[in-house]
Amino acid sequence: MGLKQDLIDAKVKAAEDTGVTKPLDTSNGSFIEREAEYTKEAITKFLTEAEFRITRLNAPVIVEKFKIPEQLVNVEMDTLLGEYGPLLKTLKKIATPIGLGEVIDSLESEIKKAVTPLLEGGSKLPGLDLGKDDGGLESTGFVYIGEPPDSDDDFDIEDENGQREFTTVKLIRDDIEELL
Repeated sequence: MGLKQDLIDAKVKAAEDTGVTKPLDTSNGSFIEREAEYTKEAITKFLTEAEFRITRLNAPVIVEKFKIPEQLVNVEMDTLLGEYGPLLKTLKKIATPIGLGEVIDSLESEIKKAVTPLLEGGSKLPGLDLGKDDGGLESTGFVYIGEPPDSDDDFDIEDENGQREFTTVKLIRDDIEELL
C-alpha cells in the first residue's frame, strides 16, 4: 500500500503487541494518520537530500568515437630502396670484378643520401576518425569502482542478477550526519 500505510499498520501492531485492546483511530485526520504522513515526509526528505555513494561498480564501456591525428612514421632504408636494393647488390657483384664497384657504391650512396631524410618521421600515417555508427570501431574495456576485475569477462551485467552482483550503492553515515 505504501510507506504511509505501513507506518500506520506498524503503530496498530505495536499497540496490539503492548496490550492495547481498544481499536485505534487511523482515519484521515487522526493523530496516527497525521503522524504517519509527517513521518513519511520526513523519511522522503531525508532520502532525497542524502548523498549515496557508488562503492562497487563493474560496467562495460561503449566507445562511441575514436580519433587519432596523423602520426609520423619511421621507414627502414630497405623499404625505401625497394626493388632497387637487390638490383644494386647484383650490379655491385657484376661491376666489382671489372673495376666498376666504386661507381655502384657511389650510386648507392647517393640514393641513400637522397632517401635518408625519410627514415625518421619521413612518412605520415593518416589520422583515424572512427565512430560506432561508421562500422569501423570495435573496442573492449570496462569501468570499475572498488576491486578491479582482471577483464570484462569477470562480470556480466546483462541482467538484473548481474547488476545486483556487480553494483553496490551505499548511504555512508558520515555523509549524512548533518541530516540526522
